[in-house]
Amino acid sequence: VQLQASGGGLVQTGGSLRLSCGASLNMFSIYDMGWYRQAPGKQRELVARITSGGTTNYADSVKGRFTISRDDAKNTVYLQMNSLKPEDTAVYYCNAALVGRSGITLYDYWGQGTLVTVSS
Repeated sequence: VQLQASGGGLVQTGGSLRLSCGASLNMFSIYDMGWYRQAPGKQRELVARITSGGTTNYADSVKGRFTISRDDAKNTVYLQMNSLKPEDTAVYYCNAALVGRSGITLYDYWGQGTLVTVSS
């Protein structure tokens, strides 16, 4: 299984970027997909998540600025990031999780990460 994240780069404060993550997953549509980020010296944190049913949730720090979406026909998840701030600077990772009915994660896959740098 491969998750290939792309779209990172250098942007000024207030700018926008769109991250994409293509997944070589059979039955992509049944996976919950997420974006996480890790800033230097900090722990990896959840940014946004979209379930197989399309339910989304966001970290409080990005609500109203970031939008996660998915295209099951293309096995791809996106993260539209607007009004970027320097504190959004981090390596962004794509995650695919297959969650059973009991809520236990059965399978968990990670991409290689893409660097987002927001200059002040």
